[in-house]
Amino acid sequence: MKFATKTIHAGQPSEPETGSLIAPIFQTSTYEQEGPGEDKGFNYSRTNNPTRQRLETILAELEGVEYAAVFASGLAAENAVLQAYLRPGDEIVIPNDVYGGTYRILNKVYQPIGVTIKQFDVSNLEALEKAITSKTKLVWIETPTNPRLLIYDIVETVRLAHAKGALVVVDNTFATPYFQQPFELGADIVVHSVTKYLGGHSDTIQGAAMAKDLKVFEPIKFLQNATGAVPSPFDCWLTLRGLKTLELRMERHAENATAIANALYGHPLVKQVYFPGLPDHPGHAIAKKQMTGFGGMVSFEIDGTVADVVSFVKSRRYFTLAESLGGVKSLLCHPATMTHASIPAEARAELGLSDTLIRLSPGCENAKDLVEDLLEGLAQLEIERKSTKAVAVSAQ
Repeated sequence: MKFATKTIHAGQPSEPETGSLIAPIFQTSTYEQEGPGEDKGFNYSRTNNPTRQRLETILAELEGVEYAAVFASGLAAENAVLQAYLRPGDEIVIPNDVYGGTYRILNKVYQPIGVTIKQFDVSNLEALEKAITSKTKLVWIETPTNPRLLIYDIVETVRLAHAKGALVVVDNTFATPYFQQPFELGADIVVHSVTKYLGGHSDTIQGAAMAKDLKVFEPIKFLQNATGAVPSPFDCWLTLRGLKTLELRMERHAENATAIANALYGHPLVKQVYFPGLPDHPGHAIAKKQMTGFGGMVSFEIDGTVADVVSFVKSRRYFTLAESLGGVKSLLCHPATMTHASIPAEARAELGLSDTLIRLSPGCENAKDLVEDLLEGLAQLEIERKSTKAVAVSAQ
């Protein structure tokens, strides 16, 4: 079964009672039992729910494994994985470029209880090998990363981690299972912010964690029920609806991202463009090896000031200033003050996260409109700079 067919058919038969093509939302908290402990596989919706079960089935199928658990948010999914595998005295290795929420939960929740966080450029495989010790329980990577779209070699990361008994977690949110299959490359656990591309319509908050080995998955599944951070049946139904167009949307997102990256590349007001599809991107060769497409995200640095960035992001027509990504409507954000604001300024500088970086999430609009919108913003910056310079000269 090919990918697009899976999104529509896998784990989604017509509802047997009525023949309804689309399964109903099982908006219930509890279930009738025929006798004490005699149920039909469902007894309480925190533990299991038919709508959620359908979603978990298809997400596992799309990632090519048997086991998936969905959560009320991406961070709830992350926390279940971290809580399942980290204890005081353990170590976790993470890259420099990592989602601000991941950085926050590790440094503000897990570090205070005695977990050691090793953060550095994990593309340096020699340094990565030295960093992994007998105390390292998890090597956690995003690829592409948030927000600089760096690429890490999953196969090599797995090789080095497994040699020392550590599990590899891959955040596959940016690539989605359409463009990247981490389990085929050896990953042990995959996490998603389902809120983003999988849901695809900016109308639900969800997360997911998947595993190919039952023993690896069981503690995560246990925490899903024991800690109760589960999504509502309605949110699961919304994601089931969104998944049906995942391939179509990802193709359009990628097409638009490529057009935007090419338009921004070499612009006099653009200091750097981050997009794995550009030949001079440092991870371009690895991305070609482990991905089937370069994804739908683009980031770039304005060659200017934070004031220039603020002026630019506040005045776009088709790009809405907002956090999140992966929806049909284009978004842009300023990571230093939005998605990554939880990382201190000094730490951002050390990690290479510029204060003039702008992250773009091109939606499904026409590429020409999106490119025009961005180029108009840069042209307006040029006019403002010339005006400011003229005023300064006249004042002399």
